[in-house]
Amino acid sequence: MSGLALAASLLVSACASTSESASSASPASPMSPAATVSSPATAEAVPEIRPGVLAGYLGRELPDSLKLLPAPPKEGSAAFRQDQAVSRASQKLRGTARDSQATSDADLSFPHVADAFSCALGVPVSQDQSPRLYQLLRRTLTDAGLSTYAAKDHYKRTRPFVFYKEGTCAPNDEAALRNDGSYPSGHTSIGWIWALVLTQVAPDRADALLARGRSFGESRLVCNAHWQSDILAGRTIASGTYAKLQSNTTFQADVAAASQEVQSLRASGKTPSVNCSAEAAALAIPIEGVL
Repeated sequence: MSGLALAASLLVSACASTSESASSASPASPMSPAATVSSPATAEAVPEIRPGVLAGYLGRELPDSLKLLPAPPKEGSAAFRQDQAVSRASQKLRGTARDSQATSDADLSFPHVADAFSCALGVPVSQDQSPRLYQLLRRTLTDAGLSTYAAKDHYKRTRPFVFYKEGTCAPNDEAALRNDGSYPSGHTSIGWIWALVLTQVAPDRADALLARGRSFGESRLVCNAHWQSDILAGRTIASGTYAKLQSNTTFQADVAAASQEVQSLRASGKTPSVNCSAEAAALAIPIEGVL
């Protein structure tokens, strides 16, 4: 399978689980009249590149991750030994609340993942209540995920669970992940670009959003799916993708519309539907050695 095709399939961690969201979240459906918060402007219909996966904003204008990143650490190097130390430390957290959070973060399917940043944002995120924000997250997921594949396909780095002959927090994804390069981390790129985009939507929540973006990527350590250097590289690619988005007028219009939705949700007193106290407690558990 080509890198682009594999990327599209992995952008949603379990494609079968997207059938419900794909049927209820067609490109035009975010503008459904049933939405409880009116969208400030009408969004154009967005095509799907796979069932449940919307086309991104950048198309062929994605950053080249192979040009942006150095080669991953070589086995036996000091940098690789650091990766190994963090990997082994992170596996001590399996079975804890941090592991449960990492398992949740591994699932990129919508509507599940829409709420991943709702505690940090302070409002719920859903297709009904914030359709433009929901669509913004879906489209930037595609851009951030696909931006990692030039380097992924070139380096074809072995993932830690394969290296150590272990498992991950998402057993159903392991067959695909074995043949998908570890460097850089696509999940991290997605989580970090969401953090950056959401700080543009709600600047007053920047600290909480950026902290959540960091923890979202670090969940891949606990899941045994990535090395720490994969995580750091994923943030770099997300930052490059975010920079490219700043000159995209459609993206900017969607950010403005999403910001109005967040303000409306705040004014109406809406609060996240997830257990934010439990999330905070889980994310407060440190991962030894993380830079």
